[in-house]
Amino acid sequence: MSVLIMAGQLILGLSILVILHEFGHFLAARAFGIKVEKFYLFFDAWNFSLFKFNYKGVEYGIGWLPLGGYVKIAGMIDESMDTDQLAGPPQPWEFRSKPAWQRLVVMLGGIIVNIIVGIFIFWVMTIRYGETYIPNANIKYGIVPGTIGQHMGLKAGDKIIGVNGKPIVRFEDLISSKVLLDKTVLNVQRGNQTLDVKVPTTILNDLSDYGIEEFIGRLPRTTFMVGAVIPNSNAAKAGLQKGDSIIAVNGTPIRFYDEFQTELKKFKNKSVGLTVKRNNTTLPLVTQVNKDGMLGFADGKYGISVKTDLPKDTTIKYGFFGSLPIGATKAWGMFTDNAKGISKIFTGQVKARKAISSPIGIAVMFGSHVDWIRFWSLVGFLSMVLALTNLLPIPGLDGGHTVFLIIEMIKGKPLSDKFLERAQIVGFVLLISLMVFAFGNDIVKQITKH
Repeated sequence: MSVLIMAGQLILGLSILVILHEFGHFLAARAFGIKVEKFYLFFDAWNFSLFKFNYKGVEYGIGWLPLGGYVKIAGMIDESMDTDQLAGPPQPWEFRSKPAWQRLVVMLGGIIVNIIVGIFIFWVMTIRYGETYIPNANIKYGIVPGTIGQHMGLKAGDKIIGVNGKPIVRFEDLISSKVLLDKTVLNVQRGNQTLDVKVPTTILNDLSDYGIEEFIGRLPRTTFMVGAVIPNSNAAKAGLQKGDSIIAVNGTPIRFYDEFQTELKKFKNKSVGLTVKRNNTTLPLVTQVNKDGMLGFADGKYGISVKTDLPKDTTIKYGFFGSLPIGATKAWGMFTDNAKGISKIFTGQVKARKAISSPIGIAVMFGSHVDWIRFWSLVGFLSMVLALTNLLPIPGLDGGHTVFLIIEMIKGKPLSDKFLERAQIVGFVLLISLMVFAFGNDIVKQITKH
């Protein structure tokens, strides 16, 4: 069922974006009097479609090959590779008959719509939810670094007070692009000592393997007590109760929740002694730790929930118009962040197999349950990614067509149909190869993960 939910969210999200992207091309073409012959979600390879109908001379449909979508514009060499109509003289309603600047607008129409959609989504979400964050100044006990953070030199309890000399206002900014994508130095307070820790320029490779939690935990360090005990779990069988404070694991004193988790993982599938403070009494308890290092069940389910003393969130609400620049900044930041990520691939700082994902990887991002805030956040993010990807100067993508049109405008005459046809074939091969690589990469990731 979880796989179906992931697949369903993926298909819905990408379908929305593909339709809107192609609608951008469609609107621009119609505005300049260019005939549009087809408008398809997914590809109707070998002229086979799942559904189609004609309306005012345009064939609308859903193809069987779910690798995007397209609009077929008369007089243009595109994904369909239909060159028969180019054999005759140019007609006034064809793409090739229009001025270069109009054709350029048509090619950029999809990208422009994707950018508008991304901004709109984050604008509406800002109107609805505002911005919620943990003030960094309210962090009592510092951070919880994972394996990546520890290798960099961070320690549990460190307080990161700045990035490149600038104060950090929001705790969440510690795992944001401003830390992960730039040449970053973390300004760290450790007890009475202040030191600098450099973030490696290749950190995205490690994050791809281990996840963001292995850099710095999404939540700060916190003390804890037992909030609830699940019946029949190992914790319940041991006698743990709501309100208990666990102060030692096998004789090792602990105070913070991350210390408790670390100690339990040392005793997977073993019995362990807990020292528990209940009211004013100290009790010794013995419990079984499951295969995941928790006091739950054999299948890995949790045995207790915990009550922590996390600092209170701060929420900023914006008005209707005040939310627009906030949403636009978020959307544009995602565009520029992905551009930086692509540049890191070309400069060798990030390995392609670590950074490139197929629809399989995107489906995993949506998750196995429906969360509409997460869904629309991802759709907004993917809209900006789709805009950037289509802007790449690869034949077959909007960016490739744009480059050829700019060359034509500089030369004062169009490139030959034969050249454009061959370039389209080269681009098609490149894109298919990239897609095969991405799918294979994600399949290997999922296999090795499990």
